[in-house]
Amino acid sequence: MKINKTLRYMPLLLAVSMVLGIIIGTFYANHFSGNRLNIINSGSNRLNDLLHIIDDQYVDSVNMNDLVEDAIPQILSELDPHSVYISAKDVQATNDELQGSFSGVGIEFVIRKDTIHVQNVIQGGPAENAGMMAGDKIVSVDNTPFVGEKVTNEEAMRRLKGPRGTKVVIGVKRRGQSGEKKFTVTRDNIATHSISCAYMLDKKTGYIRIKNFGENTYGEMINALAELTQENCENLVIDLRDNQGGYMVSAIQIADEFLPKNRRIVYTQGRKQARQDYMSSGHGSYQDIPLVILINEGSASASEILAGAIQDNDRGTVIGRRSFGKGLVQQQIGLRDGSMIRLTIARYYSPSGRCIQKPYSTGNDKDYEEDLLQRYASGEYFSEDSIKHTGPEYHTRIGRTVYGGGGITPDIFIPEDTVGITTYYKEAAMSGLILQFAFEYTDDNRESLKRMSTANELASYLKRQNILDKFATYAEKNGLQRRNLMLQKSHALFEKYIFSRIIYNMLDESAWMEYLNDDDPAIKATLNVFNKGKAFPEAPANKEKAKGNQ
Repeated sequence: MKINKTLRYMPLLLAVSMVLGIIIGTFYANHFSGNRLNIINSGSNRLNDLLHIIDDQYVDSVNMNDLVEDAIPQILSELDPHSVYISAKDVQATNDELQGSFSGVGIEFVIRKDTIHVQNVIQGGPAENAGMMAGDKIVSVDNTPFVGEKVTNEEAMRRLKGPRGTKVVIGVKRRGQSGEKKFTVTRDNIATHSISCAYMLDKKTGYIRIKNFGENTYGEMINALAELTQENCENLVIDLRDNQGGYMVSAIQIADEFLPKNRRIVYTQGRKQARQDYMSSGHGSYQDIPLVILINEGSASASEILAGAIQDNDRGTVIGRRSFGKGLVQQQIGLRDGSMIRLTIARYYSPSGRCIQKPYSTGNDKDYEEDLLQRYASGEYFSEDSIKHTGPEYHTRIGRTVYGGGGITPDIFIPEDTVGITTYYKEAAMSGLILQFAFEYTDDNRESLKRMSTANELASYLKRQNILDKFATYAEKNGLQRRNLMLQKSHALFEKYIFSRIIYNMLDESAWMEYLNDDDPAIKATLNVFNKGKAFPEAPANKEKAKGNQ
């Protein structure tokens, strides 16, 4: 049977067609798709070529790992201020605080004069169970001396942390006892808490301080709310001051507890990330409680998501100073050597549509890094009129004006208190002398201070101990000239700072916060709002219709 000539050459025709298709497809991909892949390949190839050339031909030997370690942060810094590289050795420490627990011995410590001083021993933790006490000075770890210049926070963490169930031998020197005492401590999981304080400010008002947003923050919040409810809490203040953020999902979960159904909490969007809206479920148990949120210039990221959701939905009153202004979303991406990058993949927007990210330029943006200092210099911390709004106007559900482009501006402004500030006080605080004195005073008087079990008892006792004169003598021995007139002018500030640190050293973070809140202007303003029944914002005058687009 004869084979048709067309069929005979069919395989060759198909092959030629495929080759032509590939050539044409490549041409169009290169010329009409921006040649993106080739750009990426050529860029990475050039980096690889450069490293190979350095390794092969550079005049001196080079540690290539160190070179790459230094280069990656520089590359990321050219993107935005919050895309960062975290080395393999720092990954665990970076994640511990947000993950809710870590494996270790269960102590808080400070380093003084090249020696670890145990500041607090976690109740029921491994160190306490082994017999260690606050005030102990660690002098050896695993029978190897650990004092001197090698004692750093990083090295101490490396030696004391470790897998659960492993043992570490800690040698300490204890006041009043001779020689070195050794304790074998079995490492265990140590809980880290996002909520550092929850108590009743008065008979009706509950207070909760959230210091970061971690994996367990929502659960801690629900527990704290339940306990305050048992104490007949009718009003609530959530303190987000100096909370630099954390996991966005935790802020969303908490906002959901206070909002009616189908209210936008936040939405995110990026070049490669489609818009995603996060809406309230309506299942929250605290949708009607009068609410105040406290913020300041240290409140960032997830803190601003929560504050923005409450403000834009007119659900509560925001009190304090303008927040930091971080509206970028990072994703953690692990690298093969155990290091990771946090890469900005989207921006987040408050319910009214505003992005609260403050302006930045790529590369080494000095203005961005010094923004808080510039705010201070411009007087923004002291006068509401000094706040500069760089972004456009937006409107809440009931038509109140809010601004994008630079943090959350509070509904009620609280200036930083400058009464009594002197150059002597500034030098004492910034030099660390107040912290050092407070710790050494605590260490020297631990037995006497143990008799007091509350912050008020400790403060009353300390008032009788002539603390300021002792501090001035201590500071002068450490290089700060005594200035009696300034000491008297700053008396209240010195007393508050020193007493608060001694209370922290002897009791805990909750007692410390209760003491600081006792005469805090923001707390006073909060209680005034509740007493006047003004926690729920009112619509602006002469605006019949809400302008919010939510």
